[in-house]
Amino acid sequence: MSRPAIGLVCRPPRLARARLEAVIGVERAFALAQAFLQDTVALGQEVARRETGQVTVFHTPLGTSAEMAELLPGMKLHPQAEGDIATRREWAAAHLFSRGAAPVVLLGTDAPTLPPALLELLFDALRSGADAGCVPTLDGGYCAIGFARPLPALLRGMPSNGPEVLSATRARAKAEGLSFRELQFWHDVDDAADLGLLRAGLDGLAPPNGSPLPPFPAHATRAVLQG
Repeated sequence: MSRPAIGLVCRPPRLARARLEAVIGVERAFALAQAFLQDTVALGQEVARRETGQVTVFHTPLGTSAEMAELLPGMKLHPQAEGDIATRREWAAAHLFSRGAAPVVLLGTDAPTLPPALLELLFDALRSGADAGCVPTLDGGYCAIGFARPLPALLRGMPSNGPEVLSATRARAKAEGLSFRELQFWHDVDDAADLGLLRAGLDGLAPPNGSPLPPFPAHATRAVLQG
């Protein structure tokens, strides 16, 4: 019987900090990127326990396995070659399906307070007839995407980021005749305004027009923001 799987597609924190350096400085941006990684892994593990599934961390660039193993002791790690995020998502999904996993949900590390219940609802949708689905973000992308079966068409050639990601994915699903389930919105963290939403979420407040479900506590992120 297939087991559900969560794939975390990421970079080491020292390479993932650039977007926030201009807002909070190099040192705090690094600390926050590391906290995001740790919290997203903890989120994935919690949902995987509930779903009786597994979590794999797909990281790039090659040659960073020792660094990632030190940051995430005991985690199942898999190195990836360089490529844009759409290519790396496609590769991660294909790898998990090739190992017999299903359904498969992919995460990034920029939504550390994503409610676990939203991911459970995504898995439920994939088991209940949806070919694919996502947790959309307020900026026009998504912070989680899932597949009931291998569907590389929903990743291949898609925009890597920006406000057109969700609309392009939605259009591709329609063109392929697929059932694509969109859950309630959440938010990711790209800039100063997103940091405000993040702090509000850690205080238990839902993002505007977003899901009212309880956010993940993200203890590591909270500690950095309060430090």
